[in-house]
Parts: sequence; C-alpha cells; structure tokens
Amino acid sequence: MISFILLVNKQGQTRLAQYYNYMTISERATLEGELVRKCLSRGEGQCNFLEHQQWKVIYRRYASLYFIIGIEEENVNELAYLEFIHNLVETLDKYFENVCELDIMFNIEKAHFVLDEMVMNGCILETNKTIILGQISAIEKCG
Repeated sequence: MISFILLVNKQGQTRLAQYYNYMTISERATLEGELVRKCLSRGEGQCNFLEHQQWKVIYRRYASLYFIIGIEEENVNELAYLEFIHNLVETLDKYFENVCELDIMFNIEKAHFVLDEMVMNGCILETNKTIILGQISAIEKCG
C-alpha cells in the first residue's frame, strides 16, 4: 500500500504531496526534508529504490521534478511502482500537454484530480490513461 506520493523540484521544494496515512504537519515536513536530501544527493547511476524508516521509497526524476513514492509493505515489486510513476507522468503529460513544474504549481487541484483518479486510499485503482482523462473531462464539464 502506498503511504505517500511527493512531487519535489530540484531545489527541494515540495510541489505536490498526498498522504494516505495520518501524519502531523511537523512529521510530514521532517519526512519530506529527509527524503529530499536523500533522493537529490543520489547520482544518476544509483538505484531508484531506497529504504527510509519503515518505508521502501521509489523515486524517479523527470525534467526538474522528482516523483517519490513511499510503500509500507516489505515484499513489493519496486519495478511495478517505478512503472506506476512513469504512468502517472505520462497521464499528467497528456492532460497538461507536456507537464512541467509550473503546470503543477498553478493547477494543483487538477494534478490532485489526476492522482485521485489513479490512487485511492493508498491503492492503485486505475492506470488506463484514457479512462482517467475521461473521468477528469466529465468532472470539468459538470463544474
């Protein structure tokens, strides 16, 4: 089960954070700071998986953003979550037509809509980009 999903820029600023387990604001800030330091300090030749406290952390950098996922389970397929990150990026790319950090910053609610269509309560529900974007389109037509 996914505990959190973070989108962080190269300067270490969190652009999107979604938590699926309760954490206080100070715990979130501490966790984000520690993970940002760990992920940003790793070289491109290093593995995209690491362990931090009770989580397995899977991350990947796309342009100026790091996509970071924390998983609680011990026996997980890290490559499947790495593929999920790629699918999330492709879906955001299709929705925003070449997603960038500014798209996330100025349309945070839309980025959350996309993420919420894909993940609910820490479980991946949908990975089909057409279905996800169709649901978002239907929401936008109603609003």
